[in-house]
Amino acid sequence: MTFRFFAQFEPGDEGGIVVSFPDVPEAITQGDDMADARAQAQEALGLALLTYPRRGLPLPVATTQAKGLEPVAVEAETAAKLALLERFRASGISKSELARRLGKDEKAVRRLLDPMHPTKLAPLVEALAALGGQLVISMEEAA
Repeated sequence: MTFRFFAQFEPGDEGGIVVSFPDVPEAITQGDDMADARAQAQEALGLALLTYPRRGLPLPVATTQAKGLEPVAVEAETAAKLALLERFRASGISKSELARRLGKDEKAVRRLLDPMHPTKLAPLVEALAALGGQLVISMEEAA
């Protein structure tokens, strides 16, 4: 899974730069300039994607590059959280079973699986491993 979507950056009616994502219509934001717009876009994309599991919806699939669009990736912790939520959903196991596999109480697992609860990378990596997954990080040139 790669959590990178293409965004459209265009001048706002009242100044600034408006950012929208064709594949994630809930993610729309604005920045004062391109640097601010890119930072705002990354945050808006992450927050919008985190609402999908909360609403019981599958994550959208990113389309390939389209002319005039720029790739935006979510922050690492957000990508790991989304990967865990998708892996847990696909596993079909209960929260109690995941807690048993991790050696944690169910309350800790509920926090791990809460899309809006901030979680550090290490526990997400551990939970992914307990579900047979592996987090792989890559680096690409920025737009």
